[in-house]
Amino acid sequence: MSKWTPATDAKNRGTLEFTVPQEEVKQGLKAAFEKNKDKIAVPGFRKGKVPMALFIQKFGEEALYQDVLDQVLPAIYEAAVLEAGINVVGRPGIAPVSMNKGEDWQLKAEVTVAPEIKLGEYLGLEVPAQDESVDDAAVEQELGQMRENQAELVLQEDGVKAEEGDTVVIDFDGSVDGEHFDGGQSKDYSLELGSGQFIPGFEEQLVGHEAGQEVDVKVTFPEEYQAKNLAGKEALFEVTIHEIKRKSLPDLDDEFAKDVDEDVETLAELKEKVQKRLADEKQAAAKDAFEDAAVNAVVDNAEVIGDEIPEAMLQEDIDNQTNQYLGQLQQQGISPEMFFKISGQTKEGLSAQFKEGADRRVKTGLVLDAVVKAENITPSDEEVNEEVKSLSEQYHVDEAQVRAALSDTLLKHDIAMRQAVEKIVSSAKAIQK
Repeated sequence: MSKWTPATDAKNRGTLEFTVPQEEVKQGLKAAFEKNKDKIAVPGFRKGKVPMALFIQKFGEEALYQDVLDQVLPAIYEAAVLEAGINVVGRPGIAPVSMNKGEDWQLKAEVTVAPEIKLGEYLGLEVPAQDESVDDAAVEQELGQMRENQAELVLQEDGVKAEEGDTVVIDFDGSVDGEHFDGGQSKDYSLELGSGQFIPGFEEQLVGHEAGQEVDVKVTFPEEYQAKNLAGKEALFEVTIHEIKRKSLPDLDDEFAKDVDEDVETLAELKEKVQKRLADEKQAAAKDAFEDAAVNAVVDNAEVIGDEIPEAMLQEDIDNQTNQYLGQLQQQGISPEMFFKISGQTKEGLSAQFKEGADRRVKTGLVLDAVVKAENITPSDEEVNEEVKSLSEQYHVDEAQVRAALSDTLLKHDIAMRQAVEKIVSSAKAIQK
């Protein structure tokens, strides 16, 4: 049984009082004892062989209370929140009120709750139609990029002057006020002119020079340059050009088509295949854009009661975005430590980037929750089973592992949110701009 009491001196705060039944306490005591019995040393007994009754007699069941709480609290607290009908955000501050032996335990949690949402119009909205067409220019551009990818670098003869797009092989030695600095030297470095790899102004000064020439390149490091000792300073790079290589593009013909795609025989077939792929991509992008526009319209029409989103909700969103980003990198084999070392960022700096837009993301979630409630969207157990199966296949783990990681409550919430979006989008009317 739970009781929710809103705070009178703070918005979106309050106290949730709830009970741990004595039967749950007894079961928790048994589980806690089983968990710890191999660590218990009592004279006359080998570890793991001490009877529970003797342990209670010698140490008191209170010695197990913390482990009991750790075991039973998550489910009891979640049930109390559901019974109270509140949407808790952030970490609760849970404290015991009474934990007397032989009685139900009484606990309380100081929590932050999500603000209420007043929905505006959310069904049958007019949303700008998205362009799904793919013209010939887009196909030609894609073929041009494919030619670029197949280009060969051809060494140029003496006397040929470097142009933007050429690759030059150079030695360089940089200095500031006559002092050479770390990282300012290299030999036989391949640099594509116009690629923007180097400091602004560096590459442009090599255009028009020939192989064998020595060029003094003068540049100024940007004020926000990562090496603070060089930021904003003028530098001189002594550059020797060894070679100039120029791209040679393949002819756009049937042979080229067969080289880039073994499933086609002619350039016409390649163009048709490229056109279909681009059309599929454009259609998918248009679908996503229409969905975003419909949901954004619903969010714009809705109002946060009190016009205030709790800081705890914003911080929770920022933390989730940060951890999700790092998790995606981890799946690609890049650990957080490696990422921070390579990028020069800190976790705090990365989190700061996700602060922008947190208000909108949180409000969107609140609005979709409100739509779920207004439409009485309740995912079935069968839909939960399908979701578990889908996640199992997506992440290549057993369904049991998915069940262990995600509660039915969380799964039903995610499904309901998707169904709310589907309801909004399916009812929206596409209008031509």
